[in-house]
Amino acid sequence: MNEFVKLVIEGDELYTKVGKNKEASASEGWTIVLMDRASRFIWHLKCGRKEQKLFLEAMMTVAELFERSAESLQLFTDGEKRYSQLLFDICHEVLRTGKRGRPTKVLPKGMVVRLKNKSSKRRDSEGKLKKVETPKPEHPETTEKPEEKDVYANHVGAFNSHWCQLKPKCLLTKD
Repeated sequence: MNEFVKLVIEGDELYTKVGKNKEASASEGWTIVLMDRASRFIWHLKCGRKEQKLFLEAMMTVAELFERSAESLQLFTDGEKRYSQLLFDICHEVLRTGKRGRPTKVLPKGMVVRLKNKSSKRRDSEGKLKKVETPKPEHPETTEKPEEKDVYANHVGAFNSHWCQLKPKCLLTKD
């Protein structure tokens, strides 16, 4: 018996001051959280510097979840483009259409990634950015397309504000 499994995962990162005041990019106090929207189950929680390795570990978790259990996986993040780029590098597919030229790379069938641009002042070369962005091309046979109003990471944001109050500074100090 086949059972359809749909995962909706929210991803976010938060910054905590560790020791002396430093630039946010130089701080060791970054935490990446991946949370299931329906059950609030935390799939990934990792602290460290805001470097490629921290994002890569989180996206390896998402790729593993998709590979093992999900026919449909939706990842919603807060505008950090590294999530989608790393996930795309890990698990893209080559779409052969029969047309001449290099085949395009797309996300696997059933995987959807959306970024929510928070600020209305963010701009690119063409002007104002869209509020919800599709950073990488999706498989044409992917049927689960989220509506713009469904793309948010509020549950993780609420968790982050609660986590900041509970997190002791000793968790982030070096041994």
